[in-house]
Amino acid sequence: MGRLSTLDDWLHYQENLHSHEIDLGLERIQAVYQTLFPNGVSFQVITVAGTNGKGSTIAFIDSIYQQSNYRVAKFTSPHILQYRERFSIDGVQTSDAKICSAFEEIEQARGDISLTYFEFSTLAALIIFTHEKVDIAVLEIGLGGRLDSVNVVDSDVGVITNIDIDHVDYLGATRELIGFEKAGIMRPNIPCVCGDANPPNTIAQYAEKIGALLTFVDTPYLGAISLQGEHQKTNAAVAIAAVNQLQSVFSISQKQLAKGIENAQLLARFQIKTVGDKTLVFDVAHNPAAVQVLADTLKINEQPTLAIFSALQDKNITTMINTIAPLIDEWLLVPLEVNRAIAIQDLSKKFDLSDKISVCDDMLSATHQAFNRKHIQRIVIFGSFYIVADALKIL
Repeated sequence: MGRLSTLDDWLHYQENLHSHEIDLGLERIQAVYQTLFPNGVSFQVITVAGTNGKGSTIAFIDSIYQQSNYRVAKFTSPHILQYRERFSIDGVQTSDAKICSAFEEIEQARGDISLTYFEFSTLAALIIFTHEKVDIAVLEIGLGGRLDSVNVVDSDVGVITNIDIDHVDYLGATRELIGFEKAGIMRPNIPCVCGDANPPNTIAQYAEKIGALLTFVDTPYLGAISLQGEHQKTNAAVAIAAVNQLQSVFSISQKQLAKGIENAQLLARFQIKTVGDKTLVFDVAHNPAAVQVLADTLKINEQPTLAIFSALQDKNITTMINTIAPLIDEWLLVPLEVNRAIAIQDLSKKFDLSDKISVCDDMLSATHQAFNRKHIQRIVIFGSFYIVADALKIL
């Protein structure tokens, strides 16, 4: 390997290093983690798993701790516009230079063990947060829980936001099976907070089997909140419950809790922008449960709406479309430039003949067409992190 100087060089190198883009299992990363952190990490860890709502719950927890004097870090994925969005400390994204320096350390430590792109980013987060002497880190599980690389770290609090059907090829096709995978983040005698209104039995069963301290949150938060949508009240309540589990180590006042919840911001979760006479809604909803939440939030204020849409081929696209179709007057379909994207001709076949659809060459053309539809008042862009990223770059 030649010298890798830029972040892009490193990311390109990582994308081609390991044979599979997603390779669940902790053996490889465990070995490298133990080389880098023989005594574990020096900060407290909150690990957040779940099908939907992870990003919002983490944003709430992060914002709460930002009201205090504790140094708080968060690691999230995927990013929307820039890779460094994955790592932030006290609300500030890490520099490319610090990320590259962390990659150097991983490269030295891994020997001949091959790591995936996501495993590199997980270890980089832990290295950066160690160097920056953070007090607490909130880590997002990328996929599942039990075998996800973030689960290499023993957390001080586990969080499971909710369970729904997604990533069937990796996690199984039932809520019970998926619940078992998410439950894998629990540890004996360590608290775990679950915000699922109707949790699969596998979660409580696993908690009992290993002796984890599991609590369920079923009352939404009723204070002031900045993120849009009823579901955010539940995410806020889960975030508060997680923070309360660490009160003995990191004391947070009621005032700090309330201010943290009210101040939390998150890119592309029912994010609204007004351009001319049109309201734009950016939302990374990419599975049926998330699209249902998006539809419920759009329904509060019905108006002529156009959707700019695309998705990855491993998603339940038909259900996603049917869930929101009654609220959409017209669809613009855009191809995605990623390996797992559905081919645009296959995507168009998933619509009913009654749906008004147009296939666009790219996002630029889609946005031009959307703005030229005089009768349309609202444009909603959803279906994948990638399509929202493409739209935000242009708009």
